[in-house]
Amino acid sequence: MSHAKIRAPELKPVDYSTKFGEFIGIGPNGNLFVDGCDVQDLAERFGTPLYIISENQLRQNYRAFRDAFQKYHPDTEILFANKSNNGLAIRHIMNQEGAGGDCFGAQEMYMALLAGTNPKSLVLNGSNKQDEELEMAIANGLCINIDAMDELDRIAAIAERLNCDVDIGIRLKLDLEPLRNRMGVSMHGPGTLKQQSDSTKWGMTREQTVEIVKRAQAMGRINLKETHFHLSRMSNDPADFAVMAREMITWSGYIRDNTGWTPPCIDIGGGWTFGKWYGTGPNSQLDDDKAPTPDDYARLCVGAIKEEAERLGLPLPKLRLEPGRALSGPAGVAVGRVGAIKTGSTKKWVNLDLSTNHLSWASILDWYYHAVPVKNAGAAPTETVDLVGPLCNSDEIGPHRKLPELSRGDYVAFLDAGGYTESSAARYNAQLLPATVLVSGSTAEIITEREQLKDVAGRFRVPPRLLAASFAP
Repeated sequence: MSHAKIRAPELKPVDYSTKFGEFIGIGPNGNLFVDGCDVQDLAERFGTPLYIISENQLRQNYRAFRDAFQKYHPDTEILFANKSNNGLAIRHIMNQEGAGGDCFGAQEMYMALLAGTNPKSLVLNGSNKQDEELEMAIANGLCINIDAMDELDRIAAIAERLNCDVDIGIRLKLDLEPLRNRMGVSMHGPGTLKQQSDSTKWGMTREQTVEIVKRAQAMGRINLKETHFHLSRMSNDPADFAVMAREMITWSGYIRDNTGWTPPCIDIGGGWTFGKWYGTGPNSQLDDDKAPTPDDYARLCVGAIKEEAERLGLPLPKLRLEPGRALSGPAGVAVGRVGAIKTGSTKKWVNLDLSTNHLSWASILDWYYHAVPVKNAGAAPTETVDLVGPLCNSDEIGPHRKLPELSRGDYVAFLDAGGYTESSAARYNAQLLPATVLVSGSTAEIITEREQLKDVAGRFRVPPRLLAASFAP
């Protein structure tokens, strides 16, 4: 298979009257637009609930991270976190941009390979990798980031059976002592950044890492390639990420001193955020216009890496990072149609056909996803309402949203909904999964078919004895 780089298109941001992104904003008729398409027209054409992805916004977001980090450290590779949006079309776009990929599980790996991604630009992560995952990774030439003490022997055995060499990395359990008193996002659990990191299942201790390296050095088919860490979506302060990046190099020095091997590459993972002037939701404390830019992250992280490498007499490593939500999130919009509207003594509820099945983070972070009416998107808000879905729970997808008056049949859009929406969508109450439309200029194409009842019911089986008891005379 050829992995020749395809020339990516030139991007020309759209001049909207109000911009929610370079390719998402309020169009000439006052409606919400994604690139050159009126979202009102898309909702009527393709139905709701609906995910819409701007191809050009996704490319724009990728290039912002690539260009920022390569400005400070040319030997940088961006690995798109496939879990944030694992559509095949999305993976093809990332391939054309030159992105590698972070894969969890055989399915994400298979999808990336199916899209023709260069296996040498893919990494397999995971805390409990199955033999079939390891075999697929080894047979196709992926780098496997080890996260269990028995994993190395299992990899070596499969590599020997397949007569293949295999690249490995090691996921680290960084100390993060300077983050002992730094607080993060509550969705990752209680405690400080250090406490949150210490309490997760991920990573190998210093002693375990040294043992893995020493054992790998004695194995003929194992190529040691990198160390890995993922700070996750715990902070949007770039200084916290710089602490993590510096400690990656500190561990490189420790590994060198105890094994003679210096990691030629460090993968500093994901968790990178983005900010918007509208704050990505009401009462947002993190993602407003004061949030860091890709350049802020790159400048501080690369600066820390260079300082620590010079202090320890280490060569500068290749740098990898795994942005997901920061690339896919701002490229997407989720659209729902207004149904029943109910006014109580203290609240007004606006029901949509969109639900927390489709916006799972809405049930965790009540301030997340900025909501706008699709028609006359810039209209001044006149009331505060709770936007709710049709599920048999509270199903709050947008509590305390300030909006103009809405009527049955109107459409409401949730911005920055391109990441961790479709890929984590659920079927509670047997709700069907939405379609996804990819927009490029004035072209709109379905990239995920709307689920049908047969797709849900077709998974179920009724044992013949139950059929007999139900239907026999």
